[in-house]
Parts: sequence; C-alpha cells; structure tokens
Amino acid sequence: MAANEDQEMELEALRSIYEGDVCFRELSPVSFQYRVGESGDPKAFLIEVSWPETYPQTAPVISMDAFFNNTISSAIKQSILDKLMIEVEANLGTAMTYTLFEYAKDNKEVFMANQPVNTVTSVSNSIATGTPDVLASKKKDKKEQLSKTQKRKLADKTDNKGELPRGWNWVDVIK
Repeated sequence: MAANEDQEMELEALRSIYEGDVCFRELSPVSFQYRVGESGDPKAFLIEVSWPETYPQTAPVISMDAFFNNTISSAIKQSILDKLMIEVEANLGTAMTYTLFEYAKDNKEVFMANQPVNTVTSVSNSIATGTPDVLASKKKDKKEQLSKTQKRKLADKTDNKGELPRGWNWVDVIK
C-alpha cells in the first residue's frame, strides 16, 4: 500500500474513534492535537502530531509548543517528547497516532510526576495588589457632564438606543 492510502485509512480510523471526544482536535487531514487530562487539571498537556508525506514509514512530527503547555517546564516537555519518540521507533511502519495518544494518556502521571502544581497563594497575592487599582479606577470613571444643548445635539444624531444610524459615516461615491 502507498503511504497516502495508509494515511487515509488512519485518518478515517481516528475520526471514528475520537468522534465526540473534546480532547481530540483535527487541525488538518495530516495534523492532530490531543489534550491529555481534564481542562482544569494543572497537570494536563497538549500533544500535536503532524504527518510528513512518507508517514508511516517515517516518524511523525511531535510537538508540545502549544500555548496550552506554557505552564509545563521545558525539561518535562523534552522528557515527554523523548519517551514518545521511543514509542515512535517501536511502531515505525505502522499507523501510530492513536497509539501515541493512548500511550500519553496511560503514562500521564509518570510524565508529570516532577511538574510542580501552581498554588493558589500566587493568585491571592495578585488579587491583593490589584485592589487599590480598582479603587483608583472608580474615582477616574466620573461621567462627563453635558449641557442641555449638547444632549439635544447628541439625541438628534442617534436613535432611541443611543446608537448612530446605519451609514452615518458612509461616503457618497457618486458626487
């Protein structure tokens, strides 16, 4: 079988397996993302797998550069990628995207064992420092006082909801 036929068969299998799964996302017919862990879990991570033209005879490109993974240290990302590449070497020549996602799901705790969990204290510190800013902004939010004539002119320009009519800034091209 040609590489493209293998890719088409694996694509069809992935679509049927992960149909309705919120963790799986197909970016393109040759690129996929899978979130390992729940969305609120601090130890969750996102794996992106892209197939080159000669996949599955050659290894897929595995990436963890998604914004979702910013809280994970680069050493742990590299460790996860190294372990996934060992799995790729073992499955070279066969359809392996599903295998990689399931391997990551099964070994999530092992992968993330050294990942520190963000504590709530850092959040409370930022809230405490943000409180004076809120008070200062309330003082600055004083509404501008308009005279009766200014209010009348504004009311003439706008409709009853205070919005400008459609096309108020259009330019007449015919003139």
